[in-house]
Amino acid sequence: MAEYVVEFGKDGGRVEPDGRLDAPAFHRNHQAIRSVLEKFLIRKSGHVVEAGSGTGQHVVDFARHFPDIIWWPSDLNEQHLKSIAAWRAHAGLANIRPPLRIDISDPAWCREMHDGSGPANLLAVFCANVIHIAPWRVAEGLFAGAARYLRPDGRLFLYGPFKRGGKHTAISNAVFDTSLRENNPEWGVRDVEALEELAARVRLTLAEIAEMPANNLTLVFERSKISNPSS
Repeated sequence: MAEYVVEFGKDGGRVEPDGRLDAPAFHRNHQAIRSVLEKFLIRKSGHVVEAGSGTGQHVVDFARHFPDIIWWPSDLNEQHLKSIAAWRAHAGLANIRPPLRIDISDPAWCREMHDGSGPANLLAVFCANVIHIAPWRVAEGLFAGAARYLRPDGRLFLYGPFKRGGKHTAISNAVFDTSLRENNPEWGVRDVEALEELAARVRLTLAEIAEMPANNLTLVFERSKISNPSS
C-alpha cells in the first residue's frame, strides 16, 4: 500500500546531524520519475521549480543529472526547508538555488516569484506526492501558479496515485484513499479527469500519462494550443 508523510522527520526516519532527512520512497521511485522528466528536459536549459520538495533528495538527484537547468526547491514546512538546505549544501551543486518557502494554495505562491529575486519563465514545475495529502485548494493553487509562471513551452509534472474515470487503478490505492480521508476529509486520491477540468480553467491540458511503479502515475500538463479561427 502507498505511504504518506505530512512531515518528514516525525515519521521515525533517519535525521542527520546537519538536518538532512531521508524519504524511503525516494530510493524506490527517483529513477522512474527522472526517466519521465528526461524526455522533456534533455538538452534544454532554464529554471524548474519543485513544488513541495519534502526532504530535498529529488531536487539534488535532478540537479546532478540535468546540470544545464537551474533547480528551485520549495516547501512550506520549516523542517523540510532545513533538510532541503542541508541536502543542497551536502551536494555542493551550483545549479540548485536556496529553497523557496511556497504556499501553493496561494496562486501567487511566494513573493520571490514576482519581485525579481526568484525564477521566472519556468521550463517546468515538478510536484510529487502533495495534492492527495492536502485540501483541494492546494491543487487549485498549484495549477494556477503553474499557468502563471510557465513559459510557453513549459510543462507541469504531477506524480502520485490517481483515480481514472472515477475508479482506483489498484486495490491498494483504494485502501490508501480510505486511510487518507479518515485522517482528513479534505484529503484523498484525486481523479485524473477532475485535474484535467482544473487544468482547463487555466488553459493547461493533459499531454501525457506515464505509468509508474507501485500503481502511481506521472501526469504531464502543457499549455493548451488554441487554434486560430478560420478567415
